[in-house]
Amino acid sequence: MGVLAANGASNVEEQSNIENSSRAQRAQWVLNAPNPPSLWREFVESIKDYFSINHGSKLSSGKQKQRWRIAIWVLRALFPVLDWGRNYKPSKFKSDLMAGLTLASLSIPQSIGYANLAKLDPQYGLYTSVVPPMIYALMGSSREIAIGPVAVVSLLLSSMVQKIADPVSDPIGYRKLIFTATFFAGTFQAVFGFFRLGFLVDFLSHAAIVGFMGGAAIVISLQQMKGLLGISHFTDKTDVISVIEVVWRSFHASWNPLNFVIGCSFLIFILILRFLGRRNRRFFWLPAIAPLISVILSTLIVFLTRADNHGVNILKHIKRGLNPSSAGKLQLKGPFVGEAAKIGLISAIIALTEAMAVGRSFASIRGYHLDGNKEMVAMGMMNIAGSLTSCYVATGSFSRTAVNFSAGCQTVVSNIVMAVTVLLSLELFTRLLYFTPTAILASVILSALPGLIDIREAYNIWKVDKMDFLACIGAFFGVVFASVEIGLLTAVTISFAKILLNAIRPHTEVLGRLPGSDIFCSITQYPIAVKIPGALTIRIHSTFLCFANSNFVRERIMRWVTDEHEVKETKGSIQVVILDISDVMNIDTSGIQSLEELQKKLVYHGIELALANPCSQVIHKLKLAQFVEKIEGRVFLTMGEAVDGTCSGSTMVDL
Repeated sequence: MGVLAANGASNVEEQSNIENSSRAQRAQWVLNAPNPPSLWREFVESIKDYFSINHGSKLSSGKQKQRWRIAIWVLRALFPVLDWGRNYKPSKFKSDLMAGLTLASLSIPQSIGYANLAKLDPQYGLYTSVVPPMIYALMGSSREIAIGPVAVVSLLLSSMVQKIADPVSDPIGYRKLIFTATFFAGTFQAVFGFFRLGFLVDFLSHAAIVGFMGGAAIVISLQQMKGLLGISHFTDKTDVISVIEVVWRSFHASWNPLNFVIGCSFLIFILILRFLGRRNRRFFWLPAIAPLISVILSTLIVFLTRADNHGVNILKHIKRGLNPSSAGKLQLKGPFVGEAAKIGLISAIIALTEAMAVGRSFASIRGYHLDGNKEMVAMGMMNIAGSLTSCYVATGSFSRTAVNFSAGCQTVVSNIVMAVTVLLSLELFTRLLYFTPTAILASVILSALPGLIDIREAYNIWKVDKMDFLACIGAFFGVVFASVEIGLLTAVTISFAKILLNAIRPHTEVLGRLPGSDIFCSITQYPIAVKIPGALTIRIHSTFLCFANSNFVRERIMRWVTDEHEVKETKGSIQVVILDISDVMNIDTSGIQSLEELQKKLVYHGIELALANPCSQVIHKLKLAQFVEKIEGRVFLTMGEAVDGTCSGSTMVDL
């Protein structure tokens, strides 16, 4: 019996030695992992990745043929039309033709109205619906997006540029600044795309965009009171208080009820046709042509009754003809270049944000991927071309894209059809718009605004994340009660504050082992998890342990150590603190110094420090700083092995 007992003890000891040996070997895998690539190598690889060429097929011999293949690849990357154009069929053109004509019927009145919102003559809105859509059709990759002027960007440009040049007293200087800002907007957009800087657009969070769009819709609707009431003198400010004050004073003096009757009557007419179109999908074209029908009918009514002689404001002369060149009007020198660049940057970000949201929404419905960087390049090039041809900032419109999609568009050829139709209208039909009442343009814009206000999404944001809702409501009130710029600044500031708060005060949690498993998880989330006797296991939820948060993490860990001692009333109750740093992707010198200070404090209290599952970047820096030696090699592959290796008195890894 004694021999059997001795053999059993020997087997247990042998098994334990095997487990310790395997654990030590796996810990060495962590310590001896290959060094991560240098910063320069990562930069070079990213450049290669961006300009990489598919060499799946063997290139023909000869440098000339290889250069020719590279040139073709570059052209296909810049002009997606070279890919899909080869498979374009007449059946697709039939669908694109109908969609383009339907799109034009909506685009013409909207473009004129948005030009009025941008404080430009009506033809400039039509110009913006000609050149940018054609350029995008060659370079863009979205099949459904409809390009042209939009309400938010029109309001943004007018509210910012009129602080530098008065559109009434100095219309030429005002237009020059508009074209210059458009040139800068296109340049910034193209640069974002070429250098893969699309993440800059993401600084406007989803919540901020919801609040900004809602506030902009309120401001735009109030701006339409000028046309809807026939007010001759209106405020240049965009905040709700100033606008309401002007409207209130106008009720006692300068407003004309005929303008209000015409505007409200056709607004109701447009909304009724929209309701009918949504009730029955076969009549999807009704909401699309409703604005054009309203323009035609209201113009005919004013012409036949000569209501312009009774106080109804009309468009009067609209310049006919093709887009004139504006290359000589760009102000790339002078005192206002910096302001124009700033306006262009803000406009570029807002325009890209709206276009990306619209394009990706409809691409997901059709089941294909939209390359954000290529879209930015396309948007940038079309706005650069637009700035040279008397256009202002264009982007993707949600309302027109929805019409384009519902009309059954197959490719971006629908944009070309729309642009050609608008071009023909500029050549042939501008004289017929002489008697068009300005109130009808206000009605067209007002009818398009409800889609910008998303109360349901704002409520969902409130339910999910209160900090996000603060950014949403901050952007909304900033736009409504101050200005468009203040609203944007408020939203970005709150979003940055949220990022900084999460970075400075990262979440840390005490872990426990789930019964019957080797899984460690939060004891707060899973109360069934069991703490390890003699060990304090902690997970750090921070991708970067750095100067901004390392002191907070160190103090938080020491507070837990102190609390554990007080609860157990025994100073030696904790023998080891194990940090799960699997979420830490990088660490700087401040983070390493904080770990060293933590280790010294723990040693002073007779407690060891161990690390579990560090990534290659972190363990590389800890080895360079000789921190691994200071903790005597207590680095483990998993939390389970860290607990088994430190709490059972087993041998640590020998360096």
